[in-house]
Amino acid sequence: MDEEKEEHVLQFYEMGLDERILKAIAKLNWGTPTLIQEKAIPLALEGKDILARARTGTGKTGCFLIPIIHKLLETKRFAKEQKTRALIMTPSKELCTQAYDNLQLLTSYCAKEIRGLDISGQVALDSQKSLLLDNPDVVVGTPSRILAHLKAGNMVLKDSLQMVVVDEADLVFSFGYETDMKALLTYLPKIYQAFLMSATLSEDVRSIKRMILHNPVIVKLEETSLPDSTQLTQYHIKCEDEDKFLLLYTLVKLHLIRGKSLVFVKSVDRCYKLKLFLGHVGIMACVINPELPINSRCHIVDQFNTGMYDLIIASDEASLDPATGGKNSAKEFKARSKSGQKDSEYGVARGIDFQSVSNVINFDFPSSSDAYIHRVGRTARGKNQGAALSFVSVGEMPKFEKMKQDLSGDYADVNTIFQPFNFKMEEIEGFRYRARDAYRAATGAAVRKARLGEIKHEMFTSEKLKTYFNENPRDKQVLRHDATRGLTKLQQHLKNVPDYIVPETLKGKTGKKKKGSSNYTGKKVVTKTQQKYKKRKADALQSLELSSSKRSGNKKRKKN
Repeated sequence: MDEEKEEHVLQFYEMGLDERILKAIAKLNWGTPTLIQEKAIPLALEGKDILARARTGTGKTGCFLIPIIHKLLETKRFAKEQKTRALIMTPSKELCTQAYDNLQLLTSYCAKEIRGLDISGQVALDSQKSLLLDNPDVVVGTPSRILAHLKAGNMVLKDSLQMVVVDEADLVFSFGYETDMKALLTYLPKIYQAFLMSATLSEDVRSIKRMILHNPVIVKLEETSLPDSTQLTQYHIKCEDEDKFLLLYTLVKLHLIRGKSLVFVKSVDRCYKLKLFLGHVGIMACVINPELPINSRCHIVDQFNTGMYDLIIASDEASLDPATGGKNSAKEFKARSKSGQKDSEYGVARGIDFQSVSNVINFDFPSSSDAYIHRVGRTARGKNQGAALSFVSVGEMPKFEKMKQDLSGDYADVNTIFQPFNFKMEEIEGFRYRARDAYRAATGAAVRKARLGEIKHEMFTSEKLKTYFNENPRDKQVLRHDATRGLTKLQQHLKNVPDYIVPETLKGKTGKKKKGSSNYTGKKVVTKTQQKYKKRKADALQSLELSSSKRSGNKKRKKN
């Protein structure tokens, strides 16, 4: 009797949700609601405006999709006309695709009743006009894309819209959408239910709150910005810029980094320089950046999630740098995007559900504390474990110290959280000449050639083969994005690591197997001689001849 009763967790089936939604939730193996879902969904079902603040990976998407689907199903029982009643806005095309995919999964048992449309794709407005004229129940898009359709008259929401969602709200203004948001609101009715989802409660979020929310309920979890040290281990290592390449090469080759990893760099050029460098030493990696078509970017994420790649090199200038320049940097970025240089509606560090990421590596240290949080937030999601490793050069030390100071309020002793990575650079001197050869081969001209070649290739596979892949989805599954397409000449002496250069202190910790047992990809290594022997042994006549010759040879040796 004296034992404390555990606080009851409200289950999905206790929220009064439609049976078809419960079946979809069960199919997705969402056993128990997350804390933010438990608090926000019942309030949303009551019709209240919601401002939800929770860190990445806590299930905020379900907080708005589940009540939206439930309310649409209720409305359509008595509705006489098909109308667009829900609008979901996200700051990047990747997030739009992700939200739409989740909508499809949650409506798998009511797909005939609830229809959604993602209008964020890089296609002409006219090509989506007929789809919008069918009045899908839910429209997903970026603020600028939605505004363009509203101005063109392809979509009229003044009399039908009931629910509005702004996901990753703290990123919307930094992408340069402030003007678009203000203009967009003039096309919406005065009364609607609104959802604002954010990882932080920044000044930008407060501005959007004043624009679209009416007496909202603020659902804010008492939690640190990042998971605690039992779930997320954070390391840093001080090194010079060129040593970053040496360090990553060594960590990967010695298998000190295991599992799927995201490597963040500061620019698109650095993406390709690092990819070329790794290609020279026999390490395959994908690049994802704002210059690639949206179809390619989403395909890379999907393949990474299914385990086709273990290493992705990402640049996310749009979402990582605005904190350093405020609104001006957002305007500059949007100006660059209009000139055709980059996709302004791109985002990797924020919100994208990279699944089962074991490691996040800050190859270049992020420009702000928020950027650090959102990069590292790609790992240790949900209940999974993860690790973050930051390479910090002398010039980046002020950023690192500022980040520690900003996050000190979340932890009792911040120095015990950001642990130094105990790795002695002098122990890997044997790798230096190899790394230097590969580093010198990744020249500026080679980077420009690789960058142009990658864009041409990805645009071709994204647009020209789109129809073919729609008809042959299996071929799309095997399309790879980690090839260097002849731009890197693999030097065999750099591909393999001889035992004599492996430091004695690391030989027992590298996870390397004996020669001939397996390579980096986990496939068994079979020599040509072994292949010939196996082929002869599989042939009944040859194997018989081989065994008889062995016996005759043994007899001769005995006679001698």
